[in-house]
Amino acid sequence: MIPDRFQPLVQATADLARRFDEAGHRLYVVGGSVRDAFAGDAAPGEQDVDLTTDALPDEVERLVKGWADAVWVQGKRFGTVGLKKGGRVFEITTHRAEVYVPDSRKPEVSFGDSVEVDLSRRDFTVNAMALRLPDLELVDPFDGLADLAAHRLRTPLAPERSFADDPLRMLRAARFMAGFGLEPVPEIPAAVTAMHDRLSIVSAERIRDELDKLLVVDKPSPGLWFVVETGLAAEFLPELPGLALEQDPIHRHKDVLAHTLAVVDKTGPDRLLRLAALLHDVGKPRTRAFGPGGVTFHHHEVVGARMTRDRLTALRYPHDDVQVVTKLVELHLRFHTYRLGWTDRAVRRYVRDAGPLLDRLNELTRSDCTTRNAARARALERRMDELERRIEELRAQEELDSVRPELDGRQVMEHLGVPPGPVVGEALELLLELRLDEGPLGEEEAYRRLDEWWEKRQSAG
Repeated sequence: MIPDRFQPLVQATADLARRFDEAGHRLYVVGGSVRDAFAGDAAPGEQDVDLTTDALPDEVERLVKGWADAVWVQGKRFGTVGLKKGGRVFEITTHRAEVYVPDSRKPEVSFGDSVEVDLSRRDFTVNAMALRLPDLELVDPFDGLADLAAHRLRTPLAPERSFADDPLRMLRAARFMAGFGLEPVPEIPAAVTAMHDRLSIVSAERIRDELDKLLVVDKPSPGLWFVVETGLAAEFLPELPGLALEQDPIHRHKDVLAHTLAVVDKTGPDRLLRLAALLHDVGKPRTRAFGPGGVTFHHHEVVGARMTRDRLTALRYPHDDVQVVTKLVELHLRFHTYRLGWTDRAVRRYVRDAGPLLDRLNELTRSDCTTRNAARARALERRMDELERRIEELRAQEELDSVRPELDGRQVMEHLGVPPGPVVGEALELLLELRLDEGPLGEEEAYRRLDEWWEKRQSAG
């Protein structure tokens, strides 16, 4: 029985379905729209709609031009024509079989006229369901609806064949496990374990995008455990399985991998914050040392920041994303350097160093506490609460989020009678340090301190 929530979709696609029917072609809703509606996650009328048809791409383009508000054909060589109508986006793909040429990132595409064959080439059975328009007849040759009800993850064909068609599906399996709570049949992890090296033919950009999708589900850890345990993580994020080697039974130091995935789950579904949580301890394997007090990881945040920059660059993350995540990794221990209370000076420096990342840094710091020791956890919470209270107090008194020297470069040059150059930078650095240490000085006091510094510098020279 088709849920009533599909009725908005019938109305939204009525004209489109009629155009295809009058031209002698069949049109089906397919993929996530079908899956999500049956799962009760979203009504199909509230999201973009994927469709498949027996019409060839040129015919699809002809049928929608003049009817759609906009048409785009960048994916036409792969059988996809996109369009927008009345604020809703549709993508129509000709029935196809898509396979990768061995050792190639470019798929070969052949088109067909059978929806059942097209569905057999889909990634998982829960995505291999179609609804024929306009009557919404369900086409489910691989029992995807039963798998959805049973929370089971299967591939329409043998997983080896499905993953050979597109190796990125191995990583997508992790997202479906974590995002939809699906349990893979044993053949799936077995196939990924045997074939994970095939991920090497997939572009870094596609891997990056799929990783991002995994990281923003409510609880990513089941998928992340899957990519580690099958060996898949070694192909695109080798630092992650490296953390599993950090067990220290002698000193009872917790498994850093288990800790890391717990931190990821604790943070909110902010893509860059989750990336920082995933990578915040990657420097630990390179900095591990043993001493009388147990295991230490001195400066792992500095080493980890460099490793983070290298890994995200290799995955083709945008420069701004790399900067944000690297900075969060570098600063994730900053809170713990202040153990004797939060002085005004310490708060100013913490806020200045965090800059626009302050809220994310505070959330990462809170999430980084995964101890089972209730007293230690409460103590950390109290210290974080105290820090945030102190920040708000100083914000009410000062322009805390934009701490800068009391004088600018022009004022320094005019007062000292010097041209642009290194000495101006030194003077501004001095004034900034004074501002951080002592708070607002006022211009008169700033000029007096500048004169003192300049006199000493001249004497020393």
